[in-house]
Amino acid sequence: MIAAADLEALLADLVPIGLGEDGGTTRLAWTDEDEQAAGWFARRAAAIGRRMERDPAGNLWACPDAPGPWWAVGSHLDSVRAGGRFDGALGVAAGFAVAERASVPLAVISFADEEGARFNTPTFGSRALVGRLDVDDAVSRVDEHGVSLGDAMAAWGVDPDGLATAPEWLERLAGFLELHIDQTRDLAAARRPAGVVTRLAARLRLEVELSGRADHAGTTPREERHDALGAAARVIVRGDGEAAQRLGMVFTAARMEVEPNAPTTVPSLVRLWLDARAPEAEAVTSWRDAMSVEIERVAAEAGCEVDLRTAAWSAGTAFGGEVVEALGHALRPGAPRLVCYAGHDAGVIAERRPAGMVLVRNETGVSHSPAEEVSLEDAAVAAGGLLAAAEELAA
Repeated sequence: MIAAADLEALLADLVPIGLGEDGGTTRLAWTDEDEQAAGWFARRAAAIGRRMERDPAGNLWACPDAPGPWWAVGSHLDSVRAGGRFDGALGVAAGFAVAERASVPLAVISFADEEGARFNTPTFGSRALVGRLDVDDAVSRVDEHGVSLGDAMAAWGVDPDGLATAPEWLERLAGFLELHIDQTRDLAAARRPAGVVTRLAARLRLEVELSGRADHAGTTPREERHDALGAAARVIVRGDGEAAQRLGMVFTAARMEVEPNAPTTVPSLVRLWLDARAPEAEAVTSWRDAMSVEIERVAAEAGCEVDLRTAAWSAGTAFGGEVVEALGHALRPGAPRLVCYAGHDAGVIAERRPAGMVLVRNETGVSHSPAEEVSLEDAAVAAGGLLAAAEELAA
């Protein structure tokens, strides 16, 4: 049996890593805080008789002393900036609790750079493992300080030239189960401590760069302006309007960079990231096609040049019926079945191996925020279900 106190003890020396004065957690990939979390992982692995290994993508494995391939449990340890203390971390802690008590040999995995917060490389480690990472593009990406991902990896002893060999490690894996906090109020509304994810929604992130001309904010006539920020504002409004026409779609203008960002200057350059998600891939691709036309039209109207690229794309993932049924049975009949709009490593692994997810009730639905909160009693229920399902699937 897994108790709330077991999870609390596992999290006790992880939660302080990257904890800010505002209560937010910042453990970006390939940073000091990320490496401290890897030290926590190594200690926890040793405590249950597992050896820690790091694969060519930087994923952390706590490997059992038994022949593979193994089923594995886990999640990720990196965070967004000023995020919550449970997102990812709870899944890895629960993984150690499950592996310690299982009657079958289970590995624990913490995937590298799941959030993609530093280099815009979400699910980096799992995509590398299944061979779906554009290695050249990924290692050349730079953070806000101009540091490339490749250099950041090398600084922590992970050779970026070895990324192409990461899929060889997939042979060690028979299947993967992930526990994660619910990032909605779905389970809270259902009044259930945990639920089973049936599929991950399709997700698209567009990067739009609009190039205009800097000029005086007061003396430049309207008809002579090449206002990149004004164009970006119209793109956002049209993006939201297109999303409203598609069932179940959510749209976010997720990030914006403005130059020269001065109070008295017409903005000359805007980089804008647009996020669109829906249960079915067709809705997202039709939104992308419509927005490609709209963005070109807005740029022409504003007298701006435009560069449009897909920063991230997933057509969504349906988890296998056998895994979903095993998790549902373990959590007892009536456990809610959920569509999850967030991206997760389990969804990437499901492309190549059996995989599944359980979510833990989140009363407020808040995540990626210092206000993120879940009950460890609920988490213990979910971890117990994960344990029972893992034993059934790995038998």
